[in-house]
Amino acid sequence: MSGRYPFLFSIPHGGVSVPPEVRGFVSLSRKDIAFNSDPHTRLLYGFDDVAEALVDFEVSRVFVDANRAPYEYPPRAQDGVVKMITQDGTPVYRKGFAPGRELIGVLLQRYYFPFHNRLADLIDAHPIEVAFDCHSMLPHAPQTRMDAGRPRPLFCLSNRGDTTGQPLRKGGLVTCPPEWLSALARSFQAEFDGEGRVAMNDPFRGGFISIAHHRRTQTPWIQIEVNRDLYGTGDPAA
Repeated sequence: MSGRYPFLFSIPHGGVSVPPEVRGFVSLSRKDIAFNSDPHTRLLYGFDDVAEALVDFEVSRVFVDANRAPYEYPPRAQDGVVKMITQDGTPVYRKGFAPGRELIGVLLQRYYFPFHNRLADLIDAHPIEVAFDCHSMLPHAPQTRMDAGRPRPLFCLSNRGDTTGQPLRKGGLVTCPPEWLSALARSFQAEFDGEGRVAMNDPFRGGFISIAHHRRTQTPWIQIEVNRDLYGTGDPAA
């Protein structure tokens, strides 16, 4: 026994690096890139000293989003695995310099797939009882979403189910048992009593990481979203 908790933490959106393959094509400032990542989540969820495993991602999600399916790329998806626009609809690349299919393939091979392979290897090599995919969220839904302007809860815990953690339909997929999600939500609510609401599967139900790696091994996965207002990011580029 290692003396560590049998947990894996995935932090796919904490990085702010720009891949050298696209560095000369980008229209965004350093501050824009940080804001459209998950500011400070590598510190917030940095439990590598007590957990069996932790994987983070150096590259900003603006350029390679590890929580999207590898087939979600332009022109079909503007906010997919390789993004053309930010959360507020700002173009990521200078006019005429957006990555084509060949460059998208290079980005996936060099950054996206190694991240997922690392997750898989750690799950196979360690006694992981539950995995957490760790994120932050804006206090209000951005303009590009259907619920634009809607206030977000303090935390959103997700297992692909409904707002009670149950499958959306009989036999439907959930990435962890509903009672686990409910118990965690109660614990968060007790710890942060009076500071805000802890929601389940609203506004987020869990992304590609939770689904894909749960399906592969049946390891329970929970996606965690923390409201940025809780920890006061200040200047996201700081």
